[in-house]
Amino acid sequence: MPTLNEQCDPRHPLRKLGERIPWRDFEEAFGEYYSEEGRPAKPVRLMVGLLLLKQMYDQSDEDVVERWVENPYWQQFCGMSDFQWRLPCDPSDLVYFRQRIGEQGVTLILAVSAQMHGERAKESEVVVDSTVQEKNVTYPLDTKQYRKIIIRCWKLADKNAVPLRRRYRKEVRACVMAQRLRKDPRKRKAARRGHRRLRTIAGALMRELERKLPAVIREEQKDNFTLYRRVLAQKPQDTEKIYSLHEPQIYCVAKGKEHKKYEFGTKASVAMTKTHGVIVAAVAHEKNLYDAHTLPEVLDQAEAITDTRAARAIVDRGYRGRKFVDGTEILVPGRALRGQSRAKSAAMRKRFRRRAAIEPVISHLKHDFRLMRCFLKGFRGDQLNLMLAAAAWNFRKWMRLFTLFWLRLLCSLPTQNFYLPLQRIT
Repeated sequence: MPTLNEQCDPRHPLRKLGERIPWRDFEEAFGEYYSEEGRPAKPVRLMVGLLLLKQMYDQSDEDVVERWVENPYWQQFCGMSDFQWRLPCDPSDLVYFRQRIGEQGVTLILAVSAQMHGERAKESEVVVDSTVQEKNVTYPLDTKQYRKIIIRCWKLADKNAVPLRRRYRKEVRACVMAQRLRKDPRKRKAARRGHRRLRTIAGALMRELERKLPAVIREEQKDNFTLYRRVLAQKPQDTEKIYSLHEPQIYCVAKGKEHKKYEFGTKASVAMTKTHGVIVAAVAHEKNLYDAHTLPEVLDQAEAITDTRAARAIVDRGYRGRKFVDGTEILVPGRALRGQSRAKSAAMRKRFRRRAAIEPVISHLKHDFRLMRCFLKGFRGDQLNLMLAAAAWNFRKWMRLFTLFWLRLLCSLPTQNFYLPLQRIT
């Protein structure tokens, strides 16, 4: 019976990508996370391949393992020699694998994706821009958070068989319903009254649980109760507010967009080469920093990945205030210097026009490579999702370049030679 390699088209871009990726580097780097004892682990190439396919084709953990069974090229990309009828792994295995390799492992994947482009990734000029990676949270109204605290208190009481003096179910439902007409001038007063009452109920339930819960459970829930107190005490104009109970690390970024004035998540910086558009750095920032203050971390990661320090970084006006960062010149659009030659002015205008090319790249990262909304837990999940999206962009770019090279090669051949064996063409 022919093997999977013999059945798949040897000219397929995904197959050629699988042949070019140095899988042995991943096996050597991630081998330390596995033990020789116990149940045999899944192959490293399979797990890394699934992570890449998930980002490259915008799939969830559940969907990527299901589509893997249907697609022979995906199986060949992950190192299978025969067509498989079973799921490659449980979707939760991808979660554990991401946590196991961590930021260091994903940085290696991003580095390999950039190094596959060779000298294209080692340009002396890079383009840097920032965006917001939104988290999978609803619009953070305080009323929603009060209700979630109440529901968590109910569940905690039921789980530990703690009898509550009163559960306030009917009153909570009425207060939540009152918020639906909050913008109506005739109902605004009742909505505000319901908002205050929900906060009071949440505080009462939390204090009652602290009195009645066993000491061991109370110690386990100490961090949660501290978080609840911060939510109940915060005011609209406070800084470092809590916008989500399950993602307390996110912050609000005012982007000034007409359709979406505020975005809730983490700021992400992306750096790509100016001419060829290879992403050489992708950094998530734990705090809402001024754009110019994010440059050192981004440029350091670009140097670590490409072994080349960028001589110039081209940015927009949001990065005003920095002229040099550790030897890298920061170019910001502005008025030409007095006495500047026309040739230099034209070169600067050309640089800044090229800077705009990073905007559609970020849009592709969001809409095609799962950067629009991060579903991974915590700030660590933001880092992993951002770098995997950047690596997926680089790999897909390599596939497009290979396809373009193949088409140009076919067009340059006579008609009777279009189907020459691959060995003769390459």
